[in-house]
Amino acid sequence: MASSHFLLLVLLLSVFSVSAGVFVSLDCGSSEAYTDHETSIDWLGDADYVANGESYVVQSNNSISHVMDTLRVFTTRIKNCFLIDEIEKGGKVLIRASFYYGNYDGKSNPPSFALQFDGNHWASVTTMSDQLVYYETIYVVKGDYLTVCLAQTEENQFPFISALEIRGLDSTMYSHVDDNHALFLRRRVAFGSNKTIRNTDDPYDRIWTPGSGNLIETLTSDATTIDTRHGDQPPQQVLQNAISTNNSVNIISWNMNFLPIDNVIYMNMYFSEVTQLDVNQTRSFRIFQDNESISDPILPPYEDFIQMYVSNLTVSPSTIFSVVRTTNSTLPPLINALEIFTIGNALTDGTNTQDVETLISLQKEFEVLQGWIGDPCLPSPFTYDWINCSSSDPPRITAL
Repeated sequence: MASSHFLLLVLLLSVFSVSAGVFVSLDCGSSEAYTDHETSIDWLGDADYVANGESYVVQSNNSISHVMDTLRVFTTRIKNCFLIDEIEKGGKVLIRASFYYGNYDGKSNPPSFALQFDGNHWASVTTMSDQLVYYETIYVVKGDYLTVCLAQTEENQFPFISALEIRGLDSTMYSHVDDNHALFLRRRVAFGSNKTIRNTDDPYDRIWTPGSGNLIETLTSDATTIDTRHGDQPPQQVLQNAISTNNSVNIISWNMNFLPIDNVIYMNMYFSEVTQLDVNQTRSFRIFQDNESISDPILPPYEDFIQMYVSNLTVSPSTIFSVVRTTNSTLPPLINALEIFTIGNALTDGTNTQDVETLISLQKEFEVLQGWIGDPCLPSPFTYDWINCSSSDPPRITAL
């Protein structure tokens, strides 16, 4: 992937509709359907979406929420997959997989394992004893269904999952990366907020975590409405707060030290003025990467927002981004929200289609084979236990 980058202003006047409404929430290991009244999310048990695994409950003294109390654990097969067919081919989705160990097995030994989707590597999952971890990806689905798989990578460390969520997105969202690459969430921050923002305020159920910083002032917008119907459609609740600095400080900055190695990123920055400025007031700033300006002056609008993005930019853990006040600005800089993703490798087209269709026909004839879901050959080396695959692109099934 090229390491070239660009930064553009996104302020479109077109109005885009919410996508078809894919909104699947699986409470893994649970057999009940219920509504979480805090988030207004309707949860389903996962038995209709997976053919293997055992249900467990976290130890009662480790409970953090009803959703995270149950989990599905996989102690057999090299990989086990969920199949979701409530989607359309070519649809853009957000998938979130959540993991809470909760010492369900009494061994105080949270496992590590691989997370995959549609035959692609997603993440190497490292779970924690007493903390929830989740992974999120955004991509365009190539088939008529999607799969999410967990694969064992260490002896006696059994993969598990606590929750799996699929959210349909508008096709215009996150469109500054081509459809053949997935985005992997690293940070999503609502600056100045005092709470986590998600489903009740964001129709796409993105999770926006509160953020602030040193020498930072919190601002609250006095706008009764803010137009969010363009760009990547941040929720109004996110834009109603911001952080700024006092007049003696002219810069807001953040680093990339949460990335262990150099990565290619996609980054969104959202800016909305918090009050109607007087004629003698100006808020103007530029975005810098390290010591280099990468934007024209930005003047955030009132009751609307400007989205700036960076795409296909290679950064290191030491890279620093800054919002810096211009010399003619009478007010310090501000920022309302930030999203940072890494960009994945090209998505696979999967195992040879004719071979897959033949394999499905075989599975229909033999009940013992029917629990195998997901791409049979990919990602390597996580093939079905009972087949051999070639190393060609696309791979072929060479033997049973």
